[in-house]
Amino acid sequence: MTRMLIIGPPGSGKGTQAERISERLGVVAISTGDIFRANVKGETPLGIEAKKYMDAGDFVPDSVTNKMVRDRLSEDDVENGFLLDGYPRTTAQVEYLDEILAKTEEKLDVVLQLTADDEELVARLLGRAKETGRSDDNETVIRHRLDLYHEQTEAVVAKYAERGILTRVDGIGAIDEVTDRVLLAIEAAKAV
Repeated sequence: MTRMLIIGPPGSGKGTQAERISERLGVVAISTGDIFRANVKGETPLGIEAKKYMDAGDFVPDSVTNKMVRDRLSEDDVENGFLLDGYPRTTAQVEYLDEILAKTEEKLDVVLQLTADDEELVARLLGRAKETGRSDDNETVIRHRLDLYHEQTEAVVAKYAERGILTRVDGIGAIDEVTDRVLLAIEAAKAV
């Protein structure tokens, strides 16, 4: 059983690598971004609220995000492990996730951080915006999201580094090369 999360700045390939890790390790990938976008598309109350923040490049408030993650982690398909993508993003969310896992006497096995240069990320995200027409990907919003990542999420990375479960992997390169690096890093982390 593997319980892990993948962290990295917007555009670092978290979603792509999460899918590949999920397939290889046989664990369910849980992306808060996908859940938010599905709610926005379905115009649910959560989606309407989340869209305001997403379009501005801001994080959806912890109160909304925490409840969604708690509910998702109570589903049966996480019994054999999970891979969280996009959560936790703040130290308050780290503490909330700790509480969720403590209730079932579980903890995270590994935290994988994909790293990449900001300018490379801006170029990637602008290219993706042209391909997909995502309203939340223009240069101003992208740079704001990167600033938020550096301001808030890096504190999360530091917490997991202190616990000794953080593994950093270079997210730049061909998708298969990054996947190979990721899988080797996960195996090395689990062997410790």
